[in-house]
Amino acid sequence: MLSDTAGPALDFDFGLFGRLRRDAATEWRSYIAHPFVKALGRGTLPQPWFQNFLIQDYLYLIQYARGYALAAYKSESLAELVSANRTMTALLDVEMPLHVSYCRDWGISQAELEGAAPDLRMTAYANFFLERGASGDRLDLEIALAPCLMGYAEIAELILADPETVLEGNPYEPWISSYSGAEYRATVAQSIIDLDAFGQRRGADARYASLLQTFRTASALEAQFWEIGWQHGTDESAGSKA
Repeated sequence: MLSDTAGPALDFDFGLFGRLRRDAATEWRSYIAHPFVKALGRGTLPQPWFQNFLIQDYLYLIQYARGYALAAYKSESLAELVSANRTMTALLDVEMPLHVSYCRDWGISQAELEGAAPDLRMTAYANFFLERGASGDRLDLEIALAPCLMGYAEIAELILADPETVLEGNPYEPWISSYSGAEYRATVAQSIIDLDAFGQRRGADARYASLLQTFRTASALEAQFWEIGWQHGTDESAGSKA
């Protein structure tokens, strides 16, 4: 159970996001309940696998920031422009330096991050949401970006609720804590509300079939992203808790 310090209760069933999440249940479940996630909670994920994921996640964050730059371009009001700029600035000025620092703790230098070859699964995901934003409007883009932001909060909840989760001595506990913390949960809670209001302004009901397909694809691509740090046919118990 989440502690009181974990921030506001999250209503994942609320509004447009909740409807999309329910109607894309198969793809959503493949993402939030991936074996990679479960191994993180148990502390059994082999550390080199996690390091490989961290490197590709750094490259992904750059593309994610580009997504919000595109959202700014697709904005139709000053308020929308300011909102997109705020998120992009937070990614570049706060999230990216934190990620570099976290990677350094795992023995990955910034030079190694910047020199890494992009994994095709990361590239496919980034290309997808950038294409949806380029060919559609900002609502199309927001739906393509939503699984990343909202999904990590739900994943953290699932990890903490899992009786097989072990936090003490778990090298991945800081990662889990970052997505179950009050600040991140507050951001997600507001984003769920904002997405519903944005959808109402942009005619989400009339476009729902197309938005749902975008959400399904983005969720499936999130599941594929975990595969970067997961290897089939191996025993996760080979991972170290050191």
